[in-house]
Amino acid sequence: MKKYLVLLGIVMLLSLGGCGKYTVGNAINDFAKKVENSKSYKLSGTMEINNDEEVYTYSIESNFLKDDYYKVILVNQTNNHEQVILKNMDGLYVVTPNLNKSFKFDSIWPENSSQAYLLMNLVNDLKNDAEASLEETDNNYILKSKVNYPNNEELVYQKITFDKNMNIEKVEVFNEEDIVKIKVNFKNVDLKAKLKEDDFLLEDLIDVEEENKDISNNDKNCDQKEGECNDTKTNVTLESIIYPLYIPANTHLDSSESVSTDEGDRVILTFAGDKNFVIVEEVAQASNEFEIIPVFGDPLMLNEAIGAMSSNSISWQASGISYYLVGSDLSQNEMVNIAKSLGNATTVISTK
Repeated sequence: MKKYLVLLGIVMLLSLGGCGKYTVGNAINDFAKKVENSKSYKLSGTMEINNDEEVYTYSIESNFLKDDYYKVILVNQTNNHEQVILKNMDGLYVVTPNLNKSFKFDSIWPENSSQAYLLMNLVNDLKNDAEASLEETDNNYILKSKVNYPNNEELVYQKITFDKNMNIEKVEVFNEEDIVKIKVNFKNVDLKAKLKEDDFLLEDLIDVEEENKDISNNDKNCDQKEGECNDTKTNVTLESIIYPLYIPANTHLDSSESVSTDEGDRVILTFAGDKNFVIVEEVAQASNEFEIIPVFGDPLMLNEAIGAMSSNSISWQASGISYYLVGSDLSQNEMVNIAKSLGNATTVISTK
């Protein structure tokens, strides 16, 4: 009888993962328990975005505090361009510190889509997929599940890699051709980060406001005797026009217009046909005062930057250029495809 009980106990331990064996349900539950028990976490690593033509690499840091505080810092490793997704009790922002600008969103992000760098979103993807599967290798467990990216239909499933203690190591998001389109490698994972609400303040991200004011003041040539002060403005030249590589069927470039404004050159590209839309390009410039631009939409991860997406437009800054794409005839996925196709080297034509 004692031998029977011992054997029964061993079988139960094996089924529960006591000897390194997991069922898919037990693996998901173990991961979910770790995440749900974390009051705050800090993750750091790298994120790669594969756009077929190029791979864009970011350093990434994700911070979370219950309830509903997020700060995700992304730095493009090619041009050192930094952006921050910040969510606190005041709202949701995408901040570009070096431009002294921020989009403020009316959005329920991040609950409305998958996010490869946020742990609860990964847990939800696993729990919501009745067909989630588990693979075991010599050193890892790999959980596979469907994903939900409403603005990127090509992303269909993900593989989440853990060590044998169910500590997360890597997330890969695939398209239908089994090509990795997004890869997040976690270098440091702290599930007991002891973050506070003060770590999620918008004003802490506004690090160029005073510097810009000083520059603005230095640009003024003031003659104190005459009591006159003249502002010196620099007209910024747009060195090239950037055309989209992707254009919807039966649609063509109808006109290309360059105009001069007080801030510099601006290019307006008008496309006509079955899908009418407009692209506006100009040199991105820092604001003297911190600027908050309201958006009824969601943050959108493009190749080189985080943009602001509404029902019929996308705004973003990349490689020193500010873009605005608008078209009521376009679906959201068509808008995303057009935006992602901008910046390819074969689509850049000099204005000179």
